This record gives sequence, C-alpha cells and structure tokens, in this order.
Amino acid sequence: MSIRPWRDIARRKSRQIHVGSVPVGGDAPITVQTMTNTLTSDAKATIEQIRRIEEAGCDIVRVSCPDEESTKALKEIVRATKIPIVADIHFHYKRAIEAAEAGAACLRINPGNIGSAARVREVVQAAKDHGLSMRIGVNAGSLERDLLEKYGEPCPEAMVESALDHARILQDHDFHEFKISVKASDVFLTVAAYQQLSEAIDCPLHLGVTEAGGLMSGTIKSSIGLGSLLWAGIGDTIRVSLSADPVEEVKVGFDILKSLGLRHRGVTIISCPSCARQGFNVIETVKLLEERLAHIPTPMTLSVIGCVVNGPGEAEQTDIGFTGGGAGSGMVYLGGLTDHKIRNDEIVEHLVGLVEEKAREIEAARALEEKAAEDAAMQPRALAGD
Repeated sequence: MSIRPWRDIARRKSRQIHVGSVPVGGDAPITVQTMTNTLTSDAKATIEQIRRIEEAGCDIVRVSCPDEESTKALKEIVRATKIPIVADIHFHYKRAIEAAEAGAACLRINPGNIGSAARVREVVQAAKDHGLSMRIGVNAGSLERDLLEKYGEPCPEAMVESALDHARILQDHDFHEFKISVKASDVFLTVAAYQQLSEAIDCPLHLGVTEAGGLMSGTIKSSIGLGSLLWAGIGDTIRVSLSADPVEEVKVGFDILKSLGLRHRGVTIISCPSCARQGFNVIETVKLLEERLAHIPTPMTLSVIGCVVNGPGEAEQTDIGFTGGGAGSGMVYLGGLTDHKIRNDEIVEHLVGLVEEKAREIEAARALEEKAAEDAAMQPRALAGD
C-alpha cells in the first residue's frame, strides 16, 4: 500500500504510566475506558456489567466508591474481573486508602480536595505501597471557588491552573504515576483546555467531553471534541460519557479511534445510505450484520453497497465486499476481486460466514507469526547455552 502522509497523526510525547497491567501514554496504544452505573455495593450486578464491558473490548473500567460499603465490595469485584479497575473517589480520603487495599489499579482523585497535608500524604503512601497510579480529574462544573473568583467563570485557563495545582501536590510527594483530565460539557471549552494542558505538562492525558448527553447527541459531541484532539495528537486514553449503557460508550470509543486509524478492533462496515438504485434493503442488512458480527474482535473491513455505482470501487478497498446488482442477486468480492454471486436472501448468512472464516485465517496467521517470533527470540539463548 502506498504511503499516505496526510493520514499520519503525530502523537504528543508523554511519559508512560500503568493502570494495573495496562500502559497509558508514551508509545502505548490509546486505551478505551468506561464507567459502571450499578451500585458498587452490589458486587454481583457490578461484576455482571463489567463482564459485558470486557466482552466489548474495554481496556480500563472505573467504579464509583462513595461509601464504605462500596470499597468493601470492591475487593470481590476486582477478584472477579479481568480489566484494571479505577476507583472514583471524591473528598473521602479513607475511601481512597480502602480502595487501594481492596485491589484497585488506579485512584481517580483530586488531591487538593481531600483535606489536610497529612491526609494527602496517607493517600499517596497507600498508592505507592500498593502500586497504584492516579488520575487527577478536573471538571468545569466543580472548579475550586478561588479559581472561579479569579477568572469569573469556568474557562480553559482556570481548568489548567486547577489541574497543575493538583499535579504539584503529587509531585511534591515524589509521586509521578498520574494522568490528568480537564473535562467540560462544552466542546470548545474542553478542546481548548486540553490544548493548553498538553503544552504545560508531560503526563498522559485522559480525554473526555463530560456529561455529553444521550446516545445520539453524546456520540456526536464526543466525536467532535475527542476527534479534534486525537487528530492533533493529543490524548492517551479516552472515555465517551453517554447517558446510555456503558457498553455503548466502549463501542463509540473504538469507533472514534478506528475512524482516525489509531486503534483497530472488530469489523469495520462500510455501507451506503441507500437510495432508489439499491438492489436490496441496505439499511436492514447492515443492521443485521452489525448485530451478527459484534462478537468478532479481529480487525477487518466489509463493504456493503446497494448498487454498482460506488460498490465495485469500495469493494476493491476492503477485505470482503458485497455489491447489489439486479434480478435479486449481487456480487461478492474477496480481497478486492470479484469472486462469486449470491442471492439477496443469502446476504447476511453468507457474509457472516465469510467474515468468520477470514477472522479464523487472520488469527491463525497471527499465532504462527507470534510463535516464529518466540522461536527466534529463544534461539540466541539456546546457542548461548551451548
């Protein structure tokens, strides 16, 4: 494939931290996060939700810990789930210490809001003792009173000053395993704050447009805000905040990253909006394909186009393609080349079968490559042993 410099995104250089076993920042892939909306004290419900979140491919999950019942349940939740858990803490320094002891991988906390220097020192020590990282989370809606008095209203400068003030507290305690977010519900305020913060500090940045809204409106706002920042190379981990099922947040997060070529997970379906030229019901077909292919994590492209105007051109650029024709049938493309025809009533089952087969081939080839790399790495050791 030819080099396409207009697609290159030069990511901001940041230092790397870890949330459990997941690296964030540096040259690590941009991670996708979400947050549970169950009562954390209800361990069973929270575990069930996190398992669905894991199946969607989520890298990191946050749970709120507002009371002692929640931090008590956290220990069971951590044991029962695979991905690292961030404990969301507000004001109560004891909850932070309890969460660290319960096995959380990270604390979401603003150190300046948890009381005296002695309390901050206790929380930082707990994080060090248990190998936790932290996220400083600044929100436009909860800025410190002195900053609101100084600036008159939430603005990028106030948010960045708040973030740096909190960061300085951790740095003064020789703690550097932290990332920062500066979120607002306003897209312009969010983007401007992150742009300023990205130039002021080298820690990883957690992106998000907070309280973005429902599934449709929140997805649009998040795509504009996060997309603008990611395109500029800013951001190391993202959370799409929607008034919706957390699984939907994960899906939208991956779709944003896929659209920018920053992460590739699952089947990317390229489909037309349909018109009077369509040779089959494109909208219904795509809906069914999205449902039937949601379980496949293997990166792959599938084009589903209603007619021969754009269909062949799109199919030549995808792993598998289908173009509607006439007389109740259409053409299947494999690897960009015409391969065979199928009837319209076979489209969904046939394409699902082809995608699943292709996924198996890709995963088998990947396993062979990994095995070959392992063997090559072992060979110098064997020779040294001789």
